[in-house]
Amino acid sequence: MDRNDQDLKWQPIKTEHIIQDEWIDFRKVAYRMPDGTVFEPFYSYSRRSYVIIVASDEDGRYLCVRQFRHGIGEVTTEFSAGGIERTGDKEYIAGEDDATTAEDALAAAKRELLEETGYTSDEWTHLLTVPSNATMADNYAHIFMAKHCKKCREQELDETEFLNVETHSAEEIEDLIQSGKFQQATHILAWMLAKEYLLRDE
Repeated sequence: MDRNDQDLKWQPIKTEHIIQDEWIDFRKVAYRMPDGTVFEPFYSYSRRSYVIIVASDEDGRYLCVRQFRHGIGEVTTEFSAGGIERTGDKEYIAGEDDATTAEDALAAAKRELLEETGYTSDEWTHLLTVPSNATMADNYAHIFMAKHCKKCREQELDETEFLNVETHSAEEIEDLIQSGKFQQATHILAWMLAKEYLLRDE
């Protein structure tokens, strides 16, 4: 950390875990500010980090999924994505993650793409790892691109996953974003990064 940044840090002085289970650690925290004053409450949460995959098939069309998102109460179009799972026998508790027992991000991306779409790829590129929501959360989005994907099996969905796979051209994805029908902010970031990478690669 930059020496000047140290003067900007807030110091937590009291933490209340409002909800803490395998899915989320939702906290209420009191902080001491750089000038010594104390302010509360600030709310934050821990969840599993996750992967997003901008995947294109052998025809250059992009693999997307349609599924219900309870946050906005709508069915969305987005890229394949999913949480990084724990490995080993230790029970996962949100907020107590141990990086040494977490699934590798690339392995998670390959697994999620295969499970949600039935496609695989031998051409993977890591585009960026970025905080999912630095204001309130401590998890990260690992963004990947997969090219020349091939269908090798049917979907293998989790018990709470109900989604349809569809393909779109680059122009169609642009139209979906501009019309407000591609509604995940980090997925839009993933698309912009993939476009930039492809332009550099030409």
